[in-house]
Amino acid sequence: MGMTMTQKILAAHANLASVTAGQLIEADLDLVLGNDITSPVAIHEIEKMKVDGVFHKDKIALVMDHFVPNKDIKSAEHCKCVREFACRNEITNYFDVGEMGIEHALLPEKGLTVAGDVIIGADSHTCTYGALGAFSTGVGSTDMAAGMATGKAWFKVPSAIKFELVGKPQPYISGKDVILHIIGMIGVDGALYKSMEFTGEGIQYLSMDDRFTIANMAIEAGGKNGIFPVDDLAREYMKQHSNRPFVEYTADEDAVYDEVYTIDLSTLKSTVAFPHLPENTKTIDEVGDIAIDQVVIGSCTNGRLEDLRTAAKILQGKKVKKGLRVIVIPATQQIYLDAMEAGYLRTFIEAGAIVSTPTCGPCLGGYMGILAEGERCVSTTNRNFVGRMGHVNSEIYLASPAVAAASALTGKISGPQDVM
Repeated sequence: MGMTMTQKILAAHANLASVTAGQLIEADLDLVLGNDITSPVAIHEIEKMKVDGVFHKDKIALVMDHFVPNKDIKSAEHCKCVREFACRNEITNYFDVGEMGIEHALLPEKGLTVAGDVIIGADSHTCTYGALGAFSTGVGSTDMAAGMATGKAWFKVPSAIKFELVGKPQPYISGKDVILHIIGMIGVDGALYKSMEFTGEGIQYLSMDDRFTIANMAIEAGGKNGIFPVDDLAREYMKQHSNRPFVEYTADEDAVYDEVYTIDLSTLKSTVAFPHLPENTKTIDEVGDIAIDQVVIGSCTNGRLEDLRTAAKILQGKKVKKGLRVIVIPATQQIYLDAMEAGYLRTFIEAGAIVSTPTCGPCLGGYMGILAEGERCVSTTNRNFVGRMGHVNSEIYLASPAVAAASALTGKISGPQDVM
């Protein structure tokens, strides 16, 4: 019986010739990730283990991004805990104010994730790195602790769903529209503990930023991970950002999939997820007249340079709707610099938006954009659960940067065709 991409990676890291869906394995880890919220719990657990340091100081990444710069005393104490742990254990990849970024944009940019890796992170959107052909998945803080101590983790080998992508997307149709369409089609538990494997000739029309977005939101369909095959675009990205060798895995022709879906990218429209689940999707022509109070463009899902470029193109020379709050958050310091040099930040500010330092802030209702009762927000983030960005009676509409920027101009949920 053949293996999927994910199964081949897990077999190699478990030193096994083959694995099958449902099999329990112990796999070697290439990277263990934590942030300022999840790492303190893991650190306290690792201290209980009374182990002598960590398994490898170069294979742990600690990224301060959720409440950084610190918003209050508690967040400052969390970061202090992680900072001192990183210092004690000489952790190479510790990122804080000054070299900061949202973790899932920062690590590929820094070359810490490459094809063929097995990566765990105490953050559910760790599945982002599947865009590069890696197996990456979110875990709890106790699993993160065990991974930091031993360099190993237990997995149940997932079965898989194949998504055959064909056709070329229309202008302003991005990876966010692709993944929202898929989640709307299969539901938030449609890929529960399964590998979402994306293949097909349509991939050639998806940028790396598109792929990162799609893999990032695999968890919103319940997926264990999302993964793309390695092509020339992915190879070029890894060679540009990393000096690490990488291993490419392709699925066997006789690999077993629980389901196979064909997605014609040329037929997709701008897609919006209505409250209060990512599966509650409508195409832009089904939205209706919904006034909004705030727009957020950023996050680990859509805070990359291409996202900012799209938003800036739509906002160029225009003004956001009076009374509307528009917050733009570049995902890393490098993206911030690149956007500044390209003139995007000036475009945002002149249009009436604000530009923030890299942070997860508003995505999880932390700070920098909390919603009051009854307020509505169009956001390029990844979740729109009840109370996710503030008051339990607020509403979040998930959308692409193009839709978010267009909505910022009109004051209601709008597509780019409405303003261009």
